[in-house]
Amino acid sequence: MPSIDDFRAETRAWLADNCPAGVRGPGPMSIGSTKLGMPEDVRLWQTRMAERGWTVPTWPREYGGAELDKEQYKVLIEEMTAINARTPLTGRGVNYIGPTLLEFGTDDQKARWLPRIARGEGAWAMGYSEPGAGSDLASLALKAELDGDHYVLNGAKIWTSDAMDCDFIFVLARTSPDKPKHEGISLMLVDMDQPGVQPRPIRLLSGASPFCETLFQDAHASANDVIGGVDRGWTVGKRLLQFERSTHAGINISGSQGGRREESRVPEIVQRYGVAGESLPAALRDRLTRYSMDDAAQKLTQRRAIEETRSRAPGFTSSAVKLTGALLKQEGDELMIEAMGTQGLGDDAGTFESAELAITRNWLYGKSLTIAGGTKEVQLNIIAKRVLGLPD
Repeated sequence: MPSIDDFRAETRAWLADNCPAGVRGPGPMSIGSTKLGMPEDVRLWQTRMAERGWTVPTWPREYGGAELDKEQYKVLIEEMTAINARTPLTGRGVNYIGPTLLEFGTDDQKARWLPRIARGEGAWAMGYSEPGAGSDLASLALKAELDGDHYVLNGAKIWTSDAMDCDFIFVLARTSPDKPKHEGISLMLVDMDQPGVQPRPIRLLSGASPFCETLFQDAHASANDVIGGVDRGWTVGKRLLQFERSTHAGINISGSQGGRREESRVPEIVQRYGVAGESLPAALRDRLTRYSMDDAAQKLTQRRAIEETRSRAPGFTSSAVKLTGALLKQEGDELMIEAMGTQGLGDDAGTFESAELAITRNWLYGKSLTIAGGTKEVQLNIIAKRVLGLPD
């Protein structure tokens, strides 16, 4: 095995030779969707990184990874960051369902699904919440009835992010309605390219529509694609949520995003709009100082969580880091809007600059961060019970 210094030198040289100019700096990243176009540089970058096993660098080689240890993974992220290279493949395939399959999948399921996910062959949606089952997820009602070698699904999911652009969806479905609600649930994989699956976009206040309601009407899922066993979906589904929250927190090293965190633009924006020929008002300056300190602490916490974890995603720590990251993002958005004054409250491209409109829309979208991936209240309960050990 090469020394860490040799690995760094080899990685740096390979990235210099193989990272296209078009994927250095802000821009689109691949989620593996067959329904979306992909810039040529993004496609080439994904292909080259997949061939090297670096779309999922910590996965076993037999499933498309490179089996990097934590030190090597850290070096890879540092060298990619140094040249401003974007993540080659992101989304729920490499970050949510892939790691869950590694932990709970059968040998057959791993062999069929993981190499495809590592190559970016299909984007994934997440089917958890329902119109009548949000935070009380165990009350879900999507029905899955066994019919020979497949399940027939009927019901609905909501807040299925990007479902219009996805090829597959993993869903929690009720397979045994006669059992207690936590015990009769299964996690299964569903092909979205069938008449029985109908995603419908939900328009948001921010103007974007990443969320959908997804209807299932006599949709089919193979009986071979139940992950972790029939009626064990509550256990498997909770573990997947830890991978999701770790991804939101920037500490999921099973995918390709752990440790990647762009430098905050909040100080730059606040200084640009908040000076107006004079020094910042004292109250705004104090808020910016506290924000900058919290931002530095968040980065250090991410690094510590990655270094301390023994698996591909931290356990309940992910709830704490996810929540603090969401609150920090919201505070940064509020700071920028306050500093921008009326320029931060526009929705007219003829009056406001595109960068100003983007900040306003991100501010509106950021309100969802303490809801998506588990509400603020849910995370606080997990932290109280599972991290601090407080009584119920």
